[in-house]
Amino acid sequence: MSAKAVLEITGKELLYKHLKCSAPLGNAFKCVRVLQDTNWTQLLLQDHLWLMQERLVVKPDQLIKRRGKLGLIGKNLDLKATQSWIEQRMGTETQVGDAKGILRNFIIEPFVLHEQADEFYICIYAERDGDVILFHHEGGVEVGDVDAKALRLKVPVEGSLNVDHVKQTLLINVPPNRRDILANFLISLFCFYEELYFTYLEINPLVITDTGIYVLDLAAKLDATADYLCKVKWGEFEFPPPFGREAYPEEAYIAELDAKSGASLKLTILNPKGRIWTMVAGGGASVVYSDTICDLGGVDELANYGEYSGAPSEQQTYDYAKTILSLMTRHHCKDGKVLIIGGGIANFTNVAATFKGIVRAIKDFQALLKEHGVSLFVRRGGPNYQEGLRVMREVGHTTGIPIHVFGTETHMTAIVGMAMGLRPIPDRLPTDAHTANFLLNTSTNANITPMSSRKSSECEHGPNQDIDLGSESTGHLASGAPPRKQTALFSPSTKSILWGMQSRAVQGMLDFDYICSRPQPSVAAIVYPFTEDHKQKFYWGHKEILIPVYKNMGHAMCRHPGVDVLISFASHRSAFQSTVETLGYPQIRTIAIIAEGIPEADTRKLIKLAKEKGVIIIGPSTVGGIKPGCFKIGNTGGMLDNILSSKLYRPGSVGYVSRSGGMSNELNNIMSRTTDGVYEGVAIGGDRYPGSTFLDHMLRYQDKPEVKLIVLLGEVGGTEEYQVGEAIKSGVVTKPVVAWCIGTCATMFASEVQFGHAGACAHGEAETAVAKNRALAAAGAFVPKNFDELGVKIRAVYNDLVTKGDIVPAPEVPPPTVPMDYSWAQELGLIRKPASFMTSICDERGQELLYAGMPITEVFREDMGIGGVLGLLWFQRRLPKYASKYLEMCLMVTADHGPAVSGAHNTIVCARAGKDLVSCLTSGLLTIGERFGGALDSAAKQFSHAFDSGIIPMEFVNKMKKEGRLIMGIGHRVKSLNNPDVRVQILKDYAKQNFPATPLLDYALEVEKITTSKKPNLILNVDGLIGVVFVDLLRHCGSFTREEADEYVEMGVLNGIFVLGRSMGFIGHFLDQKRLRQGLYRHPWDDISYVMPEHMSM
Repeated sequence: MSAKAVLEITGKELLYKHLKCSAPLGNAFKCVRVLQDTNWTQLLLQDHLWLMQERLVVKPDQLIKRRGKLGLIGKNLDLKATQSWIEQRMGTETQVGDAKGILRNFIIEPFVLHEQADEFYICIYAERDGDVILFHHEGGVEVGDVDAKALRLKVPVEGSLNVDHVKQTLLINVPPNRRDILANFLISLFCFYEELYFTYLEINPLVITDTGIYVLDLAAKLDATADYLCKVKWGEFEFPPPFGREAYPEEAYIAELDAKSGASLKLTILNPKGRIWTMVAGGGASVVYSDTICDLGGVDELANYGEYSGAPSEQQTYDYAKTILSLMTRHHCKDGKVLIIGGGIANFTNVAATFKGIVRAIKDFQALLKEHGVSLFVRRGGPNYQEGLRVMREVGHTTGIPIHVFGTETHMTAIVGMAMGLRPIPDRLPTDAHTANFLLNTSTNANITPMSSRKSSECEHGPNQDIDLGSESTGHLASGAPPRKQTALFSPSTKSILWGMQSRAVQGMLDFDYICSRPQPSVAAIVYPFTEDHKQKFYWGHKEILIPVYKNMGHAMCRHPGVDVLISFASHRSAFQSTVETLGYPQIRTIAIIAEGIPEADTRKLIKLAKEKGVIIIGPSTVGGIKPGCFKIGNTGGMLDNILSSKLYRPGSVGYVSRSGGMSNELNNIMSRTTDGVYEGVAIGGDRYPGSTFLDHMLRYQDKPEVKLIVLLGEVGGTEEYQVGEAIKSGVVTKPVVAWCIGTCATMFASEVQFGHAGACAHGEAETAVAKNRALAAAGAFVPKNFDELGVKIRAVYNDLVTKGDIVPAPEVPPPTVPMDYSWAQELGLIRKPASFMTSICDERGQELLYAGMPITEVFREDMGIGGVLGLLWFQRRLPKYASKYLEMCLMVTADHGPAVSGAHNTIVCARAGKDLVSCLTSGLLTIGERFGGALDSAAKQFSHAFDSGIIPMEFVNKMKKEGRLIMGIGHRVKSLNNPDVRVQILKDYAKQNFPATPLLDYALEVEKITTSKKPNLILNVDGLIGVVFVDLLRHCGSFTREEADEYVEMGVLNGIFVLGRSMGFIGHFLDQKRLRQGLYRHPWDDISYVMPEHMSM
């Protein structure tokens, strides 16, 4: 959600810290919070000695309204009386309206002695086109109906205040001696409100005395989406739940998952002992399911509200699902429980991937689900939904849990009635055609663009023909706004630019263009600031085409002057700036902003600027819109199977407008089953202030003769639906309108619930879905009893239009085909191909990195260390602790052997030549071989072969001498019997003390006795010792067969130890040379022996 209430103490601390006012605030920072575990002694020591020195005011700070009238304020108390007042109420249950809650959070402040005449009322709140300041000269508990009493000043978006205007508009009833100080305070307060992205700020009362300005009571809401802009100023605090609803750790856990994810994950626990639980995909769909449950009498049994959307991964869905299943299996219910796994038809979420996450959670909880008598009801559609439904049915069969699974052939909310026992569960339903049936091309000539016999959506009008809406149709705009021309958004020749590298969305648009018989692709270019200009390959039917990608938007606009639509996939952080830049190009007439989470203040600035430029904005927080047979925005309409099954490849007679993107796809499905299809559909977006309103688009539909029926799917929150009602009543909209506002359940909950969309929260009775549905019906719209009957109502109105002859259904034509993408064919299991690579040590595809099947969190939890990781990545198994430790010891002793050895020398020379780290490291590593560092492998092989062949150590030494071969791992330039290598002793002692057996080490030590008898420096060196001990480790640790152990030695794994260890030293030498700032190395002449050939010297 966007606007979130904060505690009074949070609002006041922000005010004291950031308000820039000429008159200082009295009692600034004199406010403390008292909880159940507050230590009063420590509280007094923390710079709060004023608690003992002043008279006090105390009240609960839990978003409770009208505390004074409820007797929840203690006034003019000393510290002891204050403590007693809190102790009497701490932990007690209190009724506030319909909500019951426990008092556990209090605020204490100094008592301000004043007269009633010193109290004033101030409120600032946001509207679509500006911010409203309410002021009343009589504040306090008895302020009454401020909407009726207060003076009002509206500050337009990006407007400002001045002292004279404030005095003349708001302060006419204020005593003259208070006007200057109040005017300055109001201006400062408004600047503070804007600067910190408040959406609501109420002070009642504000007290002004001769000693200063005092803020006694404060209520505020912040735009939570502005966190990335205001985090430094806001500081650390938590948004509290509404009074009457406890804050659960599971809600915080899901909120944390949501914050870390590009997807949307929401959870609100309404009744932890409830019988009906939901796990719904989509912000709009989640509201519809809650509505239906409450409408069927399940409000008291509904346990939670939540939604997952935005293409969460399998792991994210698993984490979300296991949280729900954990909650619902904590309390028993004698009638058993139901879990409704519902959703509309997804636009881009891979249903199979999300369902596989849910299936994992079901398997984990299968015993508890059976114990609690849980039945599951599933309904879903969208990309790869058939595979998702299949795995869901399969888990029901394998676990024995009752799971009833339905697809798009079933109305979205039909499973609610089934789950509640109010509707029979069908034995077998006809299933819609599989994705493959739609996408496999059966055309005999695959190179010809298919042609539809149905007329294109724009065949009656030229491309982007202007429609003069006249003065009446602009009545919903701000007063005084001049009427302007509004263009048709899309035509068969519409060209667009996409901001952001969204290859899947681009390909989806091109496939849609192809089956709609467009002569050219609708995507002209892509703007992506994080790369250089280049061309990206896509498919146009069977052919491959290139679409240019530009780093700079100006270049794209200049080279594609015919483009008039921009589709922005910019993130919420960059969407504002990129849209402002786009609005600077006159050729752009429509902008779709996909991002969710743009601060409301920034969105309102975009709306103002777009209005000045005559540009239509769709969004933010939208999937976009679609004009069948003509143009679609990004991922709208979902995969081609849904586009074809919903007949979106040709125009129908219905124009719809919705807030929800997911529900717009459900409307496509409903329209294809109840009418001749969609003419145009737009999802204006789920934010509180969408760039364009319902009425903006309905007026276009009104002026389109091809549109015979208009469908509106509104939502709780906002007042735009009333504009539609006024347009119907006044005759501006004369075509039949079928309307429904979702969110009717909101009025049934005891405490406020913020639904999935940021704008889906009623700020007053008028913004409830119930009130809006009532108003629309009164205005003359066709309003069903509930969402379940929406399709029935649409069918009835459509059939009436057909009967009257207003609609003459065109003959249906077979849907054209387009080749299936290889990736989706593979996803659906229709094809197979050998992989180019095979790997068995690491998998990064899931939510968590796996090393040989072990999650990385497990690696750290068990403190496996580098040796343990080497065991997983090199040997695909967990090694014993002592083995892992030995690997780490080998890395430590081989890390470096000074700058004189060839590898270090090369690294140093390369570093002094100014080369980068990788080049210098490579230079050193390339010297490793049999003469330097490669003795580990050779020593292991030589000693192993000798030991395995059964020859005694003396015979082995004699054999090597006879063959003229060196014994690898024997001998050292410096170390000897008299000057032993400490590294060898450390490793040898460790192996003797910890290894089960060391037969090869014992054999090598016998060889050492023979060689050192001839010369004291012919010792078993560190390379040789590591090699033979490693063979003992592989053969006797119990983790390998003899064949596996020998195979690893033959592979050269021992050289890997040396390469890995010595890399640390080489990097150290590189850093050392850089740190010492050594110049280019040149070898001195006196260290080179110049020997010229004799014939040359003659």
